[in-house]
Amino acid sequence: MRLLTFTTGATTGATTGEGAARLGAEADGLVLDLAVLADHAGVDLPRDLLSFVQAGPAAREAATRLLDAYASADASARPAGAVHRLEEVTLAAPLRPGKIIGVGLNYVEHVEESSRSLDTDKELPPRPVLFSKPATAVTGPGAPILHNGDLTQQLDWECELAVVIGRTAFRVSEEDAYEHVFGFSIVNDISARDQRRSGQWFFSKGQDSYAPFGPVVVTADEIPDPMALDLSLRVNGVTKQKSNTRHMLFPIARLIADISSGVTLEPGDVIATGSPSGVGAGMVPPEFLVPGDTVEATVERIGTLANPVVDAR
Repeated sequence: MRLLTFTTGATTGATTGEGAARLGAEADGLVLDLAVLADHAGVDLPRDLLSFVQAGPAAREAATRLLDAYASADASARPAGAVHRLEEVTLAAPLRPGKIIGVGLNYVEHVEESSRSLDTDKELPPRPVLFSKPATAVTGPGAPILHNGDLTQQLDWECELAVVIGRTAFRVSEEDAYEHVFGFSIVNDISARDQRRSGQWFFSKGQDSYAPFGPVVVTADEIPDPMALDLSLRVNGVTKQKSNTRHMLFPIARLIADISSGVTLEPGDVIATGSPSGVGAGMVPPEFLVPGDTVEATVERIGTLANPVVDAR
């Protein structure tokens, strides 16, 4: 399933519009309102994606049955208001994670790039380099990335595969790691390079709007090999990043095992698995985002997450 959160309002990226944010499933350019389908069938189904993830396999099975029933039903038997064209709705961030765990320096070429441009260690890290982003950094598809020129002149981009946790994970082995994955999405790890403070990344990466997330969460059963996905990023239509998840230094299973060795991962938590090379700081000369730019992060089988950059002073 391709799950998303949407409104029928006109406010781009908002979580509320003419009505409350709703849980939907996307297919072939259409959005099916799962709450409408559930009400029509008399089925109890969570009304938001975080609750849906937390409800476990029973919710996914119920949603699958509802979608199958809709697809097979005669048009006259389908509930009114159950379907919208994708271009007619406003997407929000799929969910608000309990925590976002970022992974730094997880592509070999990015390690070299960062050592040259950001003064990080030139040696490959022996263990995953971890940091956090607060939930308040999350913003949705089409919502603005806030460029506050009083705080940064070095606003940068990083296209990353996002792993959405589906089952509580603590001290999980690599062999069992994927049993705890609900699905996959995209995070653009926006970074104010000139706000690193004595090597600490929280303010650099944690400001409001610095975690564009979406446009959908694709359930794990639809991505059989997440370690073989093309990913790319464009700024104003020009490709800046292009790689494949097979080039991760630490693959997804290793990340889950390492993080859960000391931190409990809960349903709805998100791991942003790291950026390939091609960030603005690594360009010669360096390039950074400015108001008026549009950033598009794309991951194979998931889609494209597009956001404008706006002046927030």
